[in-house]
Order: sequence, then C-alpha cells, then structure tokens
Amino acid sequence: MKGIQIKEYVKGPEDLRVQSFPDPVPKDNEYLVAIHASATNFFDLLQIRGKYQHQPPFPWIAGSEFSGIVAKAPSSLPGGRTPLYKVGDRVFGASQGGYATHVACTEERLKGVPEGWSFAEAAGMFVTAPTSYAGLVTRANIKKGDWVLVHAAAGGVGLAAVQIAKAFGATVIATAGTQHKQDIARKFGADYAVDYRKPDWPEQVKKLTPKGRGVDIVYDPVGLIAQSMKCTAWNGRLLVVGFAAGDIEKMATNRILLKNVSVVGLHWGMYTVHEPEMVDRVWDGIFELVREGKYRGTCYTDTEYVGLESVPAALKALGGRDSWGKVVVKVPQEGQSKI
Repeated sequence: MKGIQIKEYVKGPEDLRVQSFPDPVPKDNEYLVAIHASATNFFDLLQIRGKYQHQPPFPWIAGSEFSGIVAKAPSSLPGGRTPLYKVGDRVFGASQGGYATHVACTEERLKGVPEGWSFAEAAGMFVTAPTSYAGLVTRANIKKGDWVLVHAAAGGVGLAAVQIAKAFGATVIATAGTQHKQDIARKFGADYAVDYRKPDWPEQVKKLTPKGRGVDIVYDPVGLIAQSMKCTAWNGRLLVVGFAAGDIEKMATNRILLKNVSVVGLHWGMYTVHEPEMVDRVWDGIFELVREGKYRGTCYTDTEYVGLESVPAALKALGGRDSWGKVVVKVPQEGQSKI
C-alpha cells in the first residue's frame, strides 16, 4: 500500500511524504478497507506535530477519517457475532492510518455508506455528524421553535449542526468570517448569517431574535461562550464543542447565574467508554435524517484534491481557514485513474 508515515514529528504538512509499505494485516476481529477518500481534520495537524492528546508510538500512519470498500472481512467476531459487513461493501469510518490506500480497523469504527452518497461525501461524516447530533439533541435538548446560534457555521461540525438544527425545526443564525462562508452556511439551511469578526456581532444576533430576547442554544466549536452570553436568552443552553480559536476560555460564573443559563460540554469520543448505548441511538438518528433528505454531505468543492500526494495541500487549506465543510482527498486505488 501507499501511505504517509510519521517517524518523527514534523513542523507542518509540507514535510509529509507518501511512501510504499506492505498492506496492513488485519487481526481476527478487524476488517481491511481499501480507501477511496480520506478526510482532513484539525487534530491531524496537531498529531503530526506531536501536540495532540493521543500520540501513537513511532512509526505510525497519519490521518483518521476515510471511506472505501471492504477488502477483507472477519469470518466471525467475539461472542460468535456475524460481521455486519462483507467484502465489497462500501463503508466509512475513522481509525489511525487514514492517509493511506488501505487501513485495518474494528467494526465499531465503521458505518455503511448511505445510499446515493459518494466516497468523498461519506469520508467526512464519521466525526462531524455525531458530534453535532449528540451536542444538539442529547446535550442541548433541541426542540422545534428554538433559536440556535452556530459558530464557525461553514466548518465541518458547523454545517452538520446547521442541518441538524433545521431538521429539528429550529431557526438558525450562523456566524462565519467571510461572505463566501456565510453564503455556504445559508446554502446548507441557515436562516441568517453574521460576521463574527465585527465587534457588535452579539448585538446583531440578539436583534434577529423575537423581541430581541436572544438565542436558546449556542453551538460553539470555537471558544466564544463568554461573548455569546451577551445574546443568549433566559434559560439558554450554551454548548462547548471545542476551541478552534486556540485559547481555552475563562469566564465569570456569576453571568451563568444571572442569565439562568446552562453551559454544557460534549466529548463525543468518550461516549464509547461512558455511554456506549448512546452511540447507536445517535447514529440511528443521523441515518434517519439522511433517509429523509434532511442531512447531506459537507464535502468542500471549491478545490479538488486527488491522490495522497495532495494531502499536504489539503491540510494547508484546512489549517489556513481557506476552506469550508470537510476537506477531502480522493484516493485512487491501484489501476484507477486520478482524473
């Protein structure tokens, strides 16, 4: 196979190189997947620099999210379970080693590609969709009639949140830093869009809500909870998803009391440890929205990235905030055209 191996931490994506390796040998409980598309993530940028909370021992293959075709499947699984997927099935998932032509992973790291979806669309779904669904539905208890503020709404989790909020009957106010990204957020269903680079954006958001009461839910993957409190309604729910801006916020807790709001966090990756029963419920909800046509892929289409050699350029676009949605690299298998 071909892949991008990390033997030592690098300064940035420009230092990544594609090399040839033997195909992974799956364990008895693992699948071998021939990758057709790999999605980029901010944590990939951190990991290759040695700055992520999960650092595999050297050497390791970079990347995580992918989609492709099952090349080998287990004959049986622990407990005598029959494998869900068979050779030839189209799957997507996330496991260490996504920047490669092949990856071995266990069944809980895989889902079936929705009917009618391309590999590129499916590759960027495994992390963003459940993060936004679990955040809005499980943690923030979204309901019809809510007003929802989605920060960085043109990003991967942002566009997922916009679609999910609309599917549940909410009115969505999106924030984004450029007109193009605001237009993208509207294209995916946002009712309004605001430039969060302007100092008065909280006032703009508040004016959009009925009688200026403020929003019911704030979806924040950036680190804007303290400022968002200015435009949150009584009994509002502020959802902490991440800190893409780089700084971890500190805030005055008396403001939480005075506005009678709730600030809740989401760590989707730990649900498999602490609430494994919730994982299937979240995915069932996501696939129901897909079947109803209320959720679609968020693959970045302004530029096309083809071949593992284009992973550095894709990561640069992601890290430079020049993209929207999920930046995905198409991975032609041997004998396939790159066109």
